[in-house]
Amino acid sequence: MEDLSVIGQLLDLILHLDKYLALLVQQYGVWIYALLFAIIFCETGVVIFPFLPGDSLLFVAGATAATGGMDIVTLCAVLFFAAVLGDNVNYWVGHTVGPRAFRWEHSRIFNKAALLKTHLFYEKHGGKVIIIARFLPLARTFAPFVAGIGRMTYIRFFMMDLLGGVIWIGSLTLAGYWFGNQPLVKNNLFLVILAIVFISLAPGLIGFLKHRRRQRQV
Repeated sequence: MEDLSVIGQLLDLILHLDKYLALLVQQYGVWIYALLFAIIFCETGVVIFPFLPGDSLLFVAGATAATGGMDIVTLCAVLFFAAVLGDNVNYWVGHTVGPRAFRWEHSRIFNKAALLKTHLFYEKHGGKVIIIARFLPLARTFAPFVAGIGRMTYIRFFMMDLLGGVIWIGSLTLAGYWFGNQPLVKNNLFLVILAIVFISLAPGLIGFLKHRRRQRQV
């Protein structure tokens, strides 16, 4: 029972790292960068870990840096590298798995026709998907994996991933750094993060809807 209690406490710490971050910074100092790197890398790079904290962790990390707990430049660099590396590992895992998983001709889901459709979709819309998925829990874990399965052109994936990583890490971490310690923001953290995500997604969503409208008019 004691072992289960320890495991439960560890899971609570990992899943709610944003709540304990300030305390962990005090206890572990510079090692906190390694922990944050691991969390963001796993959330973006390992398909079985989509439940790990993402947006809220970035925001709270920025707010913690503003109090002197971490260096904001180092923090952004570590988080950016973790996010990009995670996505790229995820892409290449999907790239390797894809041909094996979709080799059956008569399967309803895992067939070559489905693989071709996935490839065509990502070649056409993959750039928008990779960027927008950065701000969507679950989607940011699975989007690069599916892009790899669909054999999205790698250089295009990589460039869009870099751009998405800069926007995701920069917007949420710096928003936390500049505004995260304001009482109104701290007391309404969830709503603030939702607003940031909506503002970040708005240009891409508007462009996508305009594109869909033009297609229907043709």
